[in-house]
Amino acid sequence: MRIRPYLLLLVLSACASVPNVQPVKVTDRETAAFNINGRLAVKHLSQRHNGGLRWQHSGMHDELLLQGPLGITGARIVSDDHVASLEQNGKRYEAADVESLMQQVLGWGLPLQVLHHWLLGRADASLPLEIELDELGRIHVMHQAGWEVRYTRYVDDSAHSLPARITLSRADIQVQLLIDEWEWP
Repeated sequence: MRIRPYLLLLVLSACASVPNVQPVKVTDRETAAFNINGRLAVKHLSQRHNGGLRWQHSGMHDELLLQGPLGITGARIVSDDHVASLEQNGKRYEAADVESLMQQVLGWGLPLQVLHHWLLGRADASLPLEIELDELGRIHVMHQAGWEVRYTRYVDDSAHSLPARITLSRADIQVQLLIDEWEWP
């Protein structure tokens, strides 16, 4: 069988175009800046919210875009260690605490102060916790800050894999986070 030069060139160029993605080491995750694209489903009392989620996290600064089912931004939330703001329907709201601000404006809130740790598959080391690990040593279920955090899927089967699906539950709220894409700036 004779390989044609253009076929060989095509195969070699395909191999050369595969991106070299370096995974973030577990020890680097605590301080890692990240962006995620995903989906969010919230059940709170009789309310339900489904849509997209775009989150940019860097140090003490977070920016979340909550999108409706058609991808239209429904709320923009920005927070740092001093203030939180939420923009919705042309109005801007501010408070010292993101979770209470979201509760006030949206009717439900996310614990952003600890959620960035949980998204990385880690507990917040400064808070008490109960933890249950899976067979690979990853968190399966965690109780922290009044929330149950359940990791139902990871990106892959390695011990250092990032979460792909997380369920957060507390009293009258359940939040499903499905992470479609991780980005490392």
